[in-house]
Amino acid sequence: MDTPQNTALTRALTELPGPLPARGVIHIAIRHTDRFTVVGNDLAQHPGLSTTAVGFAVRIQSLPQGTEVGIKALAARFPEGEKLIAAALRELETHGYLQRARTRLPNGRIVTRTVFCNQPTALLRPRAAAAPPQLPPAARPIATPVPMPEPMPQPEPTVEPGAPPEPEPTSEPVPTPNPPTPRAAPPQAATPQDHAPAAPPFVRLVPPPTAPKPPRPPLPRPRELTPELERISTALLSGLRHHAPQFTLSEEHVRELVPGVAAWLERDAHPDAIRHTLTTNAPEPVNYPYQFVKHRLTVLLPPPLPGAHDLTPPPARRNPVTPFQTCDGCERAFRAPNPGHCRDCRDEVAYAQAAA
Repeated sequence: MDTPQNTALTRALTELPGPLPARGVIHIAIRHTDRFTVVGNDLAQHPGLSTTAVGFAVRIQSLPQGTEVGIKALAARFPEGEKLIAAALRELETHGYLQRARTRLPNGRIVTRTVFCNQPTALLRPRAAAAPPQLPPAARPIATPVPMPEPMPQPEPTVEPGAPPEPEPTSEPVPTPNPPTPRAAPPQAATPQDHAPAAPPFVRLVPPPTAPKPPRPPLPRPRELTPELERISTALLSGLRHHAPQFTLSEEHVRELVPGVAAWLERDAHPDAIRHTLTTNAPEPVNYPYQFVKHRLTVLLPPPLPGAHDLTPPPARRNPVTPFQTCDGCERAFRAPNPGHCRDCRDEVAYAQAAA
């Protein structure tokens, strides 16, 4: 059989206006009315992104809000493998189109929140200040002209026979009242937007993926790892799978986590309380139980219990009281650390010695 021909496409080519190019792509643009996504040329023609990354960016942009866009979720939806999807997401993350941040929910679960921006370069531009609102033409005040009063007609003077002619009155300019100027609109109070400084440029709230991450705190260790603490810690970690099957730890991981559990036991934490802290409100599923248990042993370490001397209130501070003394000269009582004369007697003795 012969190769089938697309007659509809051939008919559409004949309806294109103007001469067609001799080589290269020819676009037949049909306007979308539903189920379409606007993609900018900065993404479609990005020189630093691979075709796979651009394709996944368009796929993610076309998905509705709240759709899972993790590596496993995309691999289950599309035919590409997880390694290819992970490489494409890293490219989008490097160029600012994608941001992934781990967030702790109020119930203690840790989820990954993905944010996609179709034009990341626009976020780095300074935001323009809002312009003051303009009044519509119908709301603007219109100055209406005031009609001028017409001059009154002057009577013609009568001339008697034989009388000398009166000199003609010189025409003096009659001051005409100036038309009232339209009242200007009262100045509007300056709004905060008029004097507000320009908005600062966009600041990233999430650090870029290439930023250095702070080192993780080390696993806590007891002052002395006794055989009894090691035995109880090993039994507690090995028995976690009986309470939660997803917390199945290998023998090597149990040996590495024993000092952390021993530090909890050294601080008088009950084994049941440790087991409850490690397995309650865990995410579903727990992909890395060793890392999860290590994180909780490090971050949720309780403080040591206070001793008896820590709960004893400090002794009350007493101010020293100066005792009363009897003056050797006037027998008056006064406060002083040592016996002697009062202030008046000291002044009299000093005056007498100065006069002598």
